[in-house]
Amino acid sequence: MHIEIDDLSRPEVHALLREHLANMHELSPADKVFALDLAKLRVPEITFWTVWDEGVLLGCGALKALSPTHGEVKSMRTPKALRGRGAGRMVLGRIVETAKQRGYQLLSLETGSHPAFGVAQQLYRSAGFEYSGPFADYKEDPHSVFMELRLDAAAA
Repeated sequence: MHIEIDDLSRPEVHALLREHLANMHELSPADKVFALDLAKLRVPEITFWTVWDEGVLLGCGALKALSPTHGEVKSMRTPKALRGRGAGRMVLGRIVETAKQRGYQLLSLETGSHPAFGVAQQLYRSAGFEYSGPFADYKEDPHSVFMELRLDAAAA
């Protein structure tokens, strides 16, 4: 497996993001889906990575700069048929590593509260994320779960 910064131009990436958005809309009300489409991922404040194994796309994830000291994990996804190979953990590790290199003190994320999001929450907890409250423009909502990783503590 290898991970790379992605320019969001390949059809495999488009298909994975379509799967991601469709699944988010299956699990949450439309006005509570905060997953980003291609256009919203193609902005300077977002770095997007993909994980590949012999030409097969195994996953993706992104880091959004919220401020000079605060980042947000976005667009974490592994294709349903290819889960359990470590791609999610690999891309999350790269996001955390990059956030530290950038000098971020805090890394936050929003995920869903539906039971289907439990595996993702478990991954985040295993990486040191803790449950928190809303951040940035998010509001408290029963469909959202907020988590954060204090990077100064994570480095200790």
